[in-house]
Amino acid sequence: MRRLLLALMSVLAVAMAAPLASAQTASSWTPPKTPWGDPDLQGIWPSTHMLQTPIQRDPKMGARAVLNDEEYAQRMRQVKAFANIEAGNPDRVPISAGWFDPGKGSRQASLVVDPPDGRIPALTPETQKREAERLARYKEKKEAPDTWQDLTTWDRCISLGAVGSMLPFYYNNGIEIIQAPGYVVIRNEMIHEARVVPLDRRPHVGSAVRMWMGDSRGHWEGATLVVETTNFNARVGVGPGDGGFGDAAPRPTENLRVTERFTRADEHTVDYQVTIQDPDTWTKAWTMAYPLRQEPNYTTISEYACHEGNIFMHDVLSGARTVEAKATTAKKGSN
Repeated sequence: MRRLLLALMSVLAVAMAAPLASAQTASSWTPPKTPWGDPDLQGIWPSTHMLQTPIQRDPKMGARAVLNDEEYAQRMRQVKAFANIEAGNPDRVPISAGWFDPGKGSRQASLVVDPPDGRIPALTPETQKREAERLARYKEKKEAPDTWQDLTTWDRCISLGAVGSMLPFYYNNGIEIIQAPGYVVIRNEMIHEARVVPLDRRPHVGSAVRMWMGDSRGHWEGATLVVETTNFNARVGVGPGDGGFGDAAPRPTENLRVTERFTRADEHTVDYQVTIQDPDTWTKAWTMAYPLRQEPNYTTISEYACHEGNIFMHDVLSGARTVEAKATTAKKGSN
């Protein structure tokens, strides 16, 4: 019953947040099937239009999941300001214009739809202590990292994780679904991730095997593809906060379980829902939901050539040592 209520809640939130990409009605559109009879989810489904939707809802909104006209106008002003964040600065290239895609906004108040207030549940007391220690070191080493371990997994071109790779990010939001008999492939444009998901209900790999993207297993519940992922390595969070713009997302434990649901809503839309469970990190499970939509000009997945020619790691670490050396020299000179 709880699963049904969650599904209904997320569908309602998404439906109210923005009109469907297709004007077709249920009576005029027949959900496609693959040649072997499975629901057809194949295609490229970007999440760019959800970029300005926060993960958590403004506490002042309570259980209201959709922006009113005034709130939506304010979000659009923020989108415009973001797109011009460095405009008029003659000393800097406007990176927002070259790299970031601000999207067109959505009326959905938050990506989180359960709990009903759109807020991520509290961390367990043990996790609060663990995270305080981790973040203290991160803040200390953010400006002058000692080692590659002080940099994020996104800085290091490794991964945003199974959840972070699906969330709207600043660019490279393409999500491609490819199907074959007995398998589904979920391919993320961000950091060139690809999960091959078997559908034969085979068990997960042994508990000794731990991976950045976890171990995914799928099955069909009617027209909905359900993907359950376990066997994470506890080295990456579940949100874009793990990117180069911060490292505040909590680190779940190896007990993390992620359940995703993909449902074809119309010709151009797949409704996406993800439930995150880790009793050793959060006091209860929580769910995000939003639509993935085809875009006319988004027909290919771009290569994410992060390692090739990437001098970031070298420059950051060597630059930090140079700054430290200058500080040491200056201190000696003042004595």
